Amino acid sequence: MTVTTASGSGSGRKPSASAAADAPITSDFESVPTPRGGYGPLGERRLTAWGLTSLLVSLYVINYADKAVLGIIAKPLRVELGLTAAQIGLVGSLFFLTFTIGGFFAGLLNRWMTLRWSLVLLGLCWAAAMLPMIAVAGFAVLLISRLFLGLAEGPSSALLHTAAYAWHPPARRALPGALLAGSASISKIAIAPLLTVITVSFGWRWALFSLAAAGMVWAVAWLTVWRPGPYIASGKTKKVDDTEKAEASPADAEPATPWIKIFLAPTFITGALLVMSVYALVSVVLTWLPSYFEDGLGYSQLQSGSMFAFPSIVGLALMLLSSVTSDRMITKGASPRVLRIVVPSVGVLISGVLLFLLPSISAPIVCVLILSVGYGFAAMVFPLLNAAVAEICPPRQTAGTLGVFLAIMAIGGLVAPYATGVIVDAAATPAEGYATAFQVLGLVASVCAVLALVFANPVRDRKRLRPNAVLTA
Repeated sequence: MTVTTASGSGSGRKPSASAAADAPITSDFESVPTPRGGYGPLGERRLTAWGLTSLLVSLYVINYADKAVLGIIAKPLRVELGLTAAQIGLVGSLFFLTFTIGGFFAGLLNRWMTLRWSLVLLGLCWAAAMLPMIAVAGFAVLLISRLFLGLAEGPSSALLHTAAYAWHPPARRALPGALLAGSASISKIAIAPLLTVITVSFGWRWALFSLAAAGMVWAVAWLTVWRPGPYIASGKTKKVDDTEKAEASPADAEPATPWIKIFLAPTFITGALLVMSVYALVSVVLTWLPSYFEDGLGYSQLQSGSMFAFPSIVGLALMLLSSVTSDRMITKGASPRVLRIVVPSVGVLISGVLLFLLPSISAPIVCVLILSVGYGFAAMVFPLLNAAVAEICPPRQTAGTLGVFLAIMAIGGLVAPYATGVIVDAAATPAEGYATAFQVLGLVASVCAVLALVFANPVRDRKRLRPNAVLTA
């Protein structure tokens, strides 16, 4: 449903939250004019909303760089520490074990702390996780530091999406969600080549130190500028007087829905399976893609680090295109199910077909092209499914719902990197092993996409779970 605000006539006057809450409610995601004068439906400044969203994206870029650095330094680590491919894969998979566990704490963190302090805490923990390997290099230290990093990064995705969604109305959340999901691509396009140059020129320890420094700089900037948005209730509550209650966001007024009903909704279950299967692909790319390009396809270390960005370029372009189109069409009355379920599911099916063909391709550049395009079509699923799942729960339960949803997603990362390492060690050649692993990933993702196409419907589940919802366009 959307709320038509009384200030949409173009006067340029800032609309109040109470006026938006009292406005007439129209049918699901009908076209509504956006208030002019640089303000949104609940009176928020759009410049502020996008400025804070950009800061959240920058933290997510650091987040993915912390993940990707293992793939970038994997070969020099193997040489210096005498590690096998299976050991590197084990480290990658165990990272996602604690990452999955950490994801379940997103809702609790959102209740215990404000977003300002919870995200600062996580960012500083990420920086601290980079330091032990600089001081004392070894397999045990590598394993423990990555386990700690995974635990600290686990809640971040849900909290970052909650912070971004707090500044954007429901029908316009796909684009900020795409920018957050696209942080992985931005990291691999802009940061991975830089980390590769640092690794080749100065050694892998300097790559880790650079990431630690970036996290500390971000924490200072975040504490300086962040403030809560109007669309999602603050996790940490406080006593308010009658005047504050009168001006409260509709997000604070909607009653809670039992958690079990949210987690058993078909959209939640099949959506979680779909993003889990695609995240398995993402985790393998993060852990193994430079090694695949170098050992499997014959490129140099510097070339492999640079080409690490190719799948991300395609993924970022398709995520932004699909998300902008989705937001615009939904606000004009198009079906949210078609745009946030059917479109990404079909994209995953296309990806599955391309990855299935990979073992039959012998030309290295064609393998890079097929993998890049396949990854790009699969990556569309993240911002669109996140927005769909956020719609089926009350605003005050967004962090907890997305925390569990994204923790389930991370299970794909728990299994896939280690399984890929085992497949590569057992294969006749590295190229054959990597291609087989990507083929299996494509098949699993295709099955999950079919399940989502059949069972997921966010509009149906929202009406069932949130009969008293008041949504804004």
